[in-house]
Amino acid sequence: MQKTIVDVLEERGFIEQITDTGLREAAATETLKCYVGFDPTARSLHLGHMIPVMGLAHFQRLGHVPVVLIGGGTGMIGDPSGRTVERQLLSTEDVMENSRRLQVQLSKFFSFEGPHGALMLNNADWLLPLKLVDFLRDIGKHFSINAMVAKESVRWRLEERGQGISFTEFTYMLLQAYDFFHLYDHQGCSIQAGGKDQWGNITAGIDLIRRMRGGSAHGITFPLLTTASGVKIGKTEGAHGSEMIWLDPEMTTPYRMYQYWVNTDDRDVIKFLKLFTFLDLDEISKLEETLKADPGKREPHRALAFDFTRMVHGEKTAQAVREASEILFGSEVREVSQEVFDALSAEVPATKISKERLREGVSPVDILVEAKLAKSKRAARDLIGQGGAYVNNAPWLEEEAELGLNQVLSGRAILLRSGKKNYHLLMVE
Repeated sequence: MQKTIVDVLEERGFIEQITDTGLREAAATETLKCYVGFDPTARSLHLGHMIPVMGLAHFQRLGHVPVVLIGGGTGMIGDPSGRTVERQLLSTEDVMENSRRLQVQLSKFFSFEGPHGALMLNNADWLLPLKLVDFLRDIGKHFSINAMVAKESVRWRLEERGQGISFTEFTYMLLQAYDFFHLYDHQGCSIQAGGKDQWGNITAGIDLIRRMRGGSAHGITFPLLTTASGVKIGKTEGAHGSEMIWLDPEMTTPYRMYQYWVNTDDRDVIKFLKLFTFLDLDEISKLEETLKADPGKREPHRALAFDFTRMVHGEKTAQAVREASEILFGSEVREVSQEVFDALSAEVPATKISKERLREGVSPVDILVEAKLAKSKRAARDLIGQGGAYVNNAPWLEEEAELGLNQVLSGRAILLRSGKKNYHLLMVE
């Protein structure tokens, strides 16, 4: 018997809660439309958004229609779910620009062609023209304040001493419920999915559809993940404290995204392969066996890093950052493509050096000091003598030998290294 979308999501670890509304049965017999909303509260998505994105993408891969909803209207208000303080309201211009950026990012994960082509909509199209009195008469009358206050996202804020919740954020639930109702009416969309903290908003929409149309709708929530060490998914401890991993390459370089996944805890990597890649479960099982047989090779981690980076940034970039990663972990290098050079230069300190100077020959002792890989000429000599100096990841053992044009990689740069991890690029001009 063919697996349904509910079966696939369950076996890959996507489902936190599912409404008891007949979704399992409907998934076996109908082509369904499911939507997930993304409010443009920042200029980029981060890894915390990716479970809903991947879950929605699985709907399309199983023959259903995904509806990607950009919250250009709800983003003007701000969802209180999962927050202990009031959101800072964004300007209309920021919401519009963020919406545009999110639309570009999300389009990479879906196909918009064919009978199961995805829909990408913006709720600003129907929320901004609403008239307040009409909305309160037609929609607001279906909501009980008692029931709204009982929702977890609201209750948290009411119980937070000194914070509370504004009327603006309190009404967010009505707007999200109206989104579901609108999509049900105009697109035949019967499923809403979202993070665990969206359960109250989703069920509010289901109730509104039942009250207004007598219709049946469904809800799914995805887990809010933390790593085995207790850190929220998508956050990493960097030189400046906790950093978020963003999909925008200007906010998080593809190399750092790749390294985030390579550094995944062994306890998490198989779970993350199921959630953050489309690799089939048999292939993931084989990777799990390699992890047991030889943990040091980190094959599952590299598969996760490459596959995810490829989805977000494309094949060529993923290959480049994989090669850059291997270089920065000690693989000897003889040539470097422009893409790999770009990845390296974004991560490694660099100094410019002229071709003329290299043509005449340069003392490695002088260069190590200039590149701040050694504090003094004496320290540089000691470093070379002890085998701790590397040029293009090959040990440089002769203090008297000079660096020249024959060390330049692909006409672009020379890669210096001190010890195991201190790198520096000499960029040739």
